[in-house]
Amino acid sequence: MSFTPLHDRVLVRRIEGDAKTSGGLIIPDTAKEKPQEGEIVAVGAGARDEDGERIAMDVKAGDRILFGKWSGIEIKLDGEDLMIMKESDILGVMA
Repeated sequence: MSFTPLHDRVLVRRIEGDAKTSGGLIIPDTAKEKPQEGEIVAVGAGARDEDGERIAMDVKAGDRILFGKWSGIEIKLDGEDLMIMKESDILGVMA
């Protein structure tokens, strides 16, 4: 199934963090925080300004991003857990 977010929204796949601490302790799933890093799967066309012109998106599919802890809405698409969020919820793009 193909999915394209609307306007200035992006579809994000979370990137899981390490299951061990730097000291080698294994972190159980119940104690893990949800990762705040992800990969953009799909990007909307962009919002419109007051004149109706499209505002270009600063991110593209494939970008690795950081986002806030409470950003986005979790969805399940084709059995995969993904997130939809506004571009403004993205804190930065990782190089």
